[in-house]
Amino acid sequence: MSLNLEEKKAVVAEVTGQVTEAQAIILAEYRGMAVSDMTVLRAKARAAGVYFRVLKNTLVRRAIADTPFAGLADQMVGPLVYGISADPVAVAKVIHEFAKGNDKLVIKGGAMPNSVMSAKDV
Repeated sequence: MSLNLEEKKAVVAEVTGQVTEAQAIILAEYRGMAVSDMTVLRAKARAAGVYFRVLKNTLVRRAIADTPFAGLADQMVGPLVYGISADPVAVAKVIHEFAKGNDKLVIKGGAMPNSVMSAKDV
């Protein structure tokens, strides 16, 4: 089900609010991942204080425009889940630890303010 314009604006506003407080954003591809695995990952992220959500790439591009994370837009391709946190270590740790045990979750890249990172750097 697609979002109407008001819902899209609300999502962009929500993500923009998260990005203004963020010190790190991590992108990971979740293609083929089971719903139960995603639920476990979301619970771990929530416990660590990480904003963790599957979002439309175009909406996130709008939210990060004119922010220190704008360079990340080039990496937003495919089905991605976004981890956003004020604690750069927390978001990387949650996603990296889960990816070690689940080969369906692939880290695609990330960013810290004014610094874009490759998957290897994350």
